[in-house]
Amino acid sequence: MRMSVSTDGFMEIVLNKAVKLGIAKTKNEALRMGILSFNKEYGIVKDIELEMVAKKLEKEEAEMKRKNLKYLSEKQAMKKYKHLLDKL
Repeated sequence: MRMSVSTDGFMEIVLNKAVKLGIAKTKNEALRMGILSFNKEYGIVKDIELEMVAKKLEKEEAEMKRKNLKYLSEKQAMKKYKHLLDKL
């Protein structure tokens, strides 16, 4: 996701100091670090891998709906890999 953030006053001072002190290389990096700290403090996202998978599935489902595609059955999906399954 791309977004523009406008900061001034105290926030701008904090971001500049973070870069000046070498805590972050850029103000963008300082903002990312702040978001990670925010999550750590409040435990908003507990299982990042699960959240990322859910986000990917939502995106795939929306794309399938947009293209009017149907889900494959397990048999259809695995048909291509039958030769590998036979070796198990």
